[in-house]
Amino acid sequence: MQYLLLLYDDEKRAEGYGDEEMEKWFSVTNEMDSAGKMVSGEALQPTASATTVRMNGNKVITTDGPFAETKEQLGGFYVIEAKDLDEAISWAQKMPHVPKGGSVEIRPIMKFDS
Repeated sequence: MQYLLLLYDDEKRAEGYGDEEMEKWFSVTNEMDSAGKMVSGEALQPTASATTVRMNGNKVITTDGPFAETKEQLGGFYVIEAKDLDEAISWAQKMPHVPKGGSVEIRPIMKFDS
């Protein structure tokens, strides 16, 4: 089964990641890839670069930035292959930002019949 790991952290803190911190991210990414669990993953630009699209009746409304002000911002994601939720949790807890107050939301990916 595939799971989406949504990586949330305080982007102000994440802006200060140096080489040592980034090496931890590359390490866990390489570990997932070597284990055959990695489907895809990306880091996202800061929330200041986001655009939110909504509809008001038939009118499209766009606003700069994310919809909600929160303590944590979505900074990236992984799509992984895992046998079950327990295995997905075991990968999520390896994310370097989790011990520092960040979080990982795990969502099973729906599969539709073609």
